Amino acid sequence: MKKIQIFGLLIIAVAIGIIVSTAGDASTYVDFGKAQAMAADGDTKSIHVVGTLRKDAQGQILEMEYRPEVDPNYFAFTLVDNNNKAQRVVYKSAKPQDFDKSEQVVVIGRMENDHFAAEKILMKCPSKYENDKLEVIESKTAAL
Repeated sequence: MKKIQIFGLLIIAVAIGIIVSTAGDASTYVDFGKAQAMAADGDTKSIHVVGTLRKDAQGQILEMEYRPEVDPNYFAFTLVDNNNKAQRVVYKSAKPQDFDKSEQVVVIGRMENDHFAAEKILMKCPSKYENDKLEVIESKTAAL
């Protein structure tokens, strides 16, 4: 075999190894109902749940618990999934920065008894560019 063929086979083997290893770490997006069913079946793999935060008319988050002076590594809140099922989420770390501004939240973890134990929290915050686009559009239409 030529050196180029051996090198090509080696690259292909490495690529297959990377694909197989990342496929094993992949988790699925589910709602809280499915997460509870998976936990009842004894499934302990990590899952993603997408939802929004419960807020009042002024935009303040309801049912959020974070007291850093008591325990800086305990943050709990209520998340409403896409099927409008509310669930308490417990995150054993500090409250993420700009959590109050987030529009949508993805929690990664698993169900434990009466709450969802989050290992990671991903947030979708409002874009600072969206307001600029709206202003440009409004100013163009006003000039016409």
